[in-house]
Order: sequence, then C-alpha cells, then structure tokens
Amino acid sequence: MRRARPGAPPRGTAERALTSVEAGADFDEGQSTETAEARGEERVVVASKLWHITLSVSGAEAPLKEVRRGLEQLAHDHPFLLTSRYANDHAEIRYWEEARDLHDAAAVALRLWGEHRQSAKLPPWEIVGLEVIDRETYHQRIAEGYGPPPAAPVGVHPY
Repeated sequence: MRRARPGAPPRGTAERALTSVEAGADFDEGQSTETAEARGEERVVVASKLWHITLSVSGAEAPLKEVRRGLEQLAHDHPFLLTSRYANDHAEIRYWEEARDLHDAAAVALRLWGEHRQSAKLPPWEIVGLEVIDRETYHQRIAEGYGPPPAAPVGVHPY
C-alpha cells in the first residue's frame, strides 16, 4: 500500500492531473439532469500553486539526538522537506507544499507533525506557529532582503 498525502502524485511523476467527478443520478432530484457540457458551460479547473511553509513546534525538552533522528526520518517520509532547525525544546521545519489554495496548504501543514509523530518518533510537541506564503511573496521577500532567510543547506541542522 502506498502512503502519501491525499491527492499527491506518485513519486517521480512530473505533474498532477486534475480530474472531476459528476454528481450521482439522484443528486439534487427535481433539478435538471443536464450536464455542464450539455448546457455549453465550461468547467473551471483550479491549478495548484506552490506554497512556502514554515512550521514551528515546541514542548518539553527531549534529547537532541532523538530530535535530530526524528526530523531526519520526517525528511525521509516527507520528500518536499527543505530544512529543519532544532533545539532540545523546539524546532522549525521549512518546505514547499503544492496545493490549490492557502487553506489547503495550511490544512496539510497543520496535520504534518501529528501524522508523522509516531512513524518518525517525533517528540510530543505542539505546533506553536505556522506561516504559509505563496511562491511569489516568498521570492519578493528574499529579493527585498527581509522575510524568512533562504533555507540554509537542505537537511536537518541544530540552531
């Protein structure tokens, strides 16, 4: 069985294909059963965008060795992870997420720590901060010299 984020393409695929599903025959009974195509309407497909995520977590102190090992496992499990910085009582994770809109990107980011807590043996810390910005804003901030500094070398690093 393949484990991945809902809607994520299999690893190694260049792009995501978007599809739609018509409502069942009994949906909205009494309404016209004519499809959008039959009425001459165009279906609007919203393309995905890249979002830069910064997730901050903290909690009770944990051995640095275990924190590092857990973050390295998370980086292995979550292929889009850019960099992690950590101390014995907090960590910051940065990565790119592909999502339709900010709401979807934030929802996935807020689930990341909890969904991987057991499999990566992460500390039982809580999410204390989340920043989600689109790609254009990220690059504009960097060009203007403020905002999150570019991810230091990709990987897991102590503060």
